[in-house]
Amino acid sequence: MRSDARDNRARILAAARAVFGEEGLDAPLREVARHAGVGPATLYRHFPTKQVLIVEAFAEQRRACHAVVRDALADPDPWQGFRSLIERICELHAHSRGFADAFMATFPEAMDFAADRERTSRAVAELARRAQGTGQLRPGFVVDDLILMLLAHRGVQDLPRATRMAASRRFAAYAIEAFRAAPERAAPAPLPPAPRLRLAHSPGPP
Repeated sequence: MRSDARDNRARILAAARAVFGEEGLDAPLREVARHAGVGPATLYRHFPTKQVLIVEAFAEQRRACHAVVRDALADPDPWQGFRSLIERICELHAHSRGFADAFMATFPEAMDFAADRERTSRAVAELARRAQGTGQLRPGFVVDDLILMLLAHRGVQDLPRATRMAASRRFAAYAIEAFRAAPERAAPAPLPPAPRLRLAHSPGPP
């Protein structure tokens, strides 16, 4: 590949991460091309479909997701490993709306994301089995509860970037407490600081 072609490819990938990260996967490819400073034909020459571009653009986030799963399974404390997995997956999703959407979506051409979901599901199932064995995780927890949590967490991505990460950390903390066995008998962990949030239709302070 010529150096100018490599530069174009790198700019397109950076633009895709930025545009999809903020606007989600519904953002049009022409916006990615405009952000990258290339024409649509150049974009399609490198990435013939949107799905192919998405897989390439979020390769780094996928590697980070692999590390989250690996580290959680390696933790000698199953409950701590479970907590870490929840916190770090929420953090990854909060950083990028596009990655969160891609992780949860089903793309016929994006088998890598399907493999990521399967890997994470297996890790959660194994961690849950271990943590339930220590009596620290609710006995009724199932892997589908992680999907339910991530669907609820999806709303965090609609917040302004300034408050998104704080909201995600607090959400994860509440989810972990909900997953804890007999939380009413355990000393609750301190919650992360609450972000200042306001519904779009709420009036401002007088």
